[in-house]
Amino acid sequence: MSRWRIIQRVGEEMHEHRRAVRQAALAAGWSHRHRDVSGGWLRPTVFGAVDGLVTNASLIAGLGGGGAPAHTVVLTGVAALVAGAFSMGTGEYVSVTNQNELVHAEVATERTMHARFPAAEQAELADTFIGYGADPETAARMAAAVSQDPDTALRVHTREELGVDPFELPSAIFAGVSSLVAFSAGALIPLLPYLAGVSVLAVALGIAAVALLTGGMVVGRLTGRPMLQSGLRQLVLGGVAVAVTFAVGSLIGGGHVA
Repeated sequence: MSRWRIIQRVGEEMHEHRRAVRQAALAAGWSHRHRDVSGGWLRPTVFGAVDGLVTNASLIAGLGGGGAPAHTVVLTGVAALVAGAFSMGTGEYVSVTNQNELVHAEVATERTMHARFPAAEQAELADTFIGYGADPETAARMAAAVSQDPDTALRVHTREELGVDPFELPSAIFAGVSSLVAFSAGALIPLLPYLAGVSVLAVALGIAAVALLTGGMVVGRLTGRPMLQSGLRQLVLGGVAVAVTFAVGSLIGGGHVA
């Protein structure tokens, strides 16, 4: 049997062994699925919904504390919903776009360095592998193997140096639309009683409190935190904003509650 055939056979046996190990681990409950930690959808959605809910709940509390009529509460609340939603959506879109453009600019610089100084970039990559515990000879072989494919080399370098994957950047449009829709949904909740003809501040704030608690618990579920603790944290923080705004409205409006 030729040496190449022996190497090929050993490689096939190692591949089969790795596959068997993975299958056994899967049968025992091993999983490599992770939650979204990049903020691609969770951050703009949660931030938008909470911001809309707290903003309008606080605004309604301030107007109610100042004795504003129901029509004024509805008009102001709807105006705040529309203005805030577009402000949040635009801000999120611009923020993600600027961040992506910065990453693309840095990736372009890295690509230029790869083209002009391939040996230096490969040596830098070998040092990175040594930092992870590989011996110098193994690190050099790994760096050489990675550097054979320019796209792979660029991806590894940008992950190590920038902490991002240039091929998996978040969508600015998705982030902006998610933020706009989430803010609108959150801001609508404390307005629902007034839109339904129940112009009672306590009812609106009660619904907002339930929404804050529920939303916090959902986030806790998604992030792996204790659900009740996450819900109470969000409720307390939102409650502080509502209480302060209500106090300000009461002082300015003479203490009359709608």
